[in-house]
Amino acid sequence: GRALPWRNDPTPYEVFVSEVMLQQTQVERVVNKFPEFIARFPGFAGLAGAAAGEVIAAWQGMGYNRRALNLHRAARIVVERHGGLLPRTIAELEALPGIGKATARSIAAFAFNEPAVFVETNIRSVFIHFFFNGAEKVPDADLLPLVELTLDRKNPSRWYNALMDYGVMLKKTRANPSRKSASYRPQAPFRNSRRQARGRVIAHLVERKRTSVKKIAALLEVEQAYARDLLDELAREGFIVKKGNGFVLA
Repeated sequence: GRALPWRNDPTPYEVFVSEVMLQQTQVERVVNKFPEFIARFPGFAGLAGAAAGEVIAAWQGMGYNRRALNLHRAARIVVERHGGLLPRTIAELEALPGIGKATARSIAAFAFNEPAVFVETNIRSVFIHFFFNGAEKVPDADLLPLVELTLDRKNPSRWYNALMDYGVMLKKTRANPSRKSASYRPQAPFRNSRRQARGRVIAHLVERKRTSVKKIAALLEVEQAYARDLLDELAREGFIVKKGNGFVLA
């Protein structure tokens, strides 16, 4: 079993933050970021009351900055519509920004110990290893009935933690079973991608507070038209705002 900071009698808020952080990010990086993020924003009210730019700045190093924006928006919804308490139903959790079907059920299991059925990468590895060892392109639809049949309904959160830790062990001792999943997709190259360029713009603004099309073009070594398009895109999505002739974090 792994000793992880969001496993020691967590609050629903701590579960929510950890689940968003763990989307598409290695556990080791989340372990380092989670405690300082929780110290900076200790609850939904504190997170909702912060400016989006503060949350994005605190998120740096995690990648996929859109998750920080969604986390901030979700906190405001929780405060404004749910009295500052994380909703318990799957439907209400799924309605929050950035929360899909699997994440909503994972939150329900770990925040409220609800016997919700879901699959994530490590759970997927365990069930493919034991039940589909010689198969290829195994769909999650074939795994979910088995996950439901084996679920410990009295203590689902502990059972899921055990499954995930077992999946981690499998990946360290043999070829990753999840590669036999129909859901498996090799990650697109990050270097020189638009995602990398967007991340560099955000990191630049966290450090410099303000920027311009000309400065971003020089930073990325691109044409000003590309830099302008990138900044406009980030502004439309709510990461930054235009201020005078420049741009600042939202």
